[in-house]
Amino acid sequence: MIVLHHLNDSRSQRILWLLEELGVPYEIRRYQRDPKTRLAPPELRAVNPVGKSPVLEDGGKTIIESGAIIDYLVRRHGGERLRPDPASAAYDKYQQWMHYAEGSAMLPLMLHLYVQRLGEAGAPLAPRIESEIANHLGHLDGVLAHGPWLLGEDFSAADIQTSFVGELAGQFGKLATYARLHDWVQRFQSRPAYGRALEKGGSYRFVIAH
Repeated sequence: MIVLHHLNDSRSQRILWLLEELGVPYEIRRYQRDPKTRLAPPELRAVNPVGKSPVLEDGGKTIIESGAIIDYLVRRHGGERLRPDPASAAYDKYQQWMHYAEGSAMLPLMLHLYVQRLGEAGAPLAPRIESEIANHLGHLDGVLAHGPWLLGEDFSAADIQTSFVGELAGQFGKLATYARLHDWVQRFQSRPAYGRALEKGGSYRFVIAH
């Protein structure tokens, strides 16, 4: 049985969504953030030494990092679904998106989150961070001019992996000038599997108004 160690308001929500898209059976073990610090509880360190979620267990294997988990689930449980043919040029683009989401696009958004908490002390960093956020959101918005999904007409696990970028940008009020990116977030949040994942995962702060 697949077991997902799920932390509220975290990237593990997209693993729930992927599991629902794939339709494979799984069990959820839930963890709640501290309401004041917003940190994960120490109990997560029992399954991940750095105390982060998501963590996936399957057949005696423990996998951390959402990109690695998505890749594992699609390879082992997806059949031919949610990724292009590995021999195709589209697969190379797919792999690029799988690394881009956390390797590049999330960094300025996380810096924005932390610098906000510094108040005036963080003000000197804000212009550079805002510039980088605009750079990445503009890139995503431009790509979505070519189709409803990151690979064009075909929804894939790359959209799931990159989804948290759009959701966090929406939480920060950054989507008003990126209409295609805003519509992409609404489009994937309208998928039935996404809705089922919300029901099973519980409260999630990053759903934008439809």
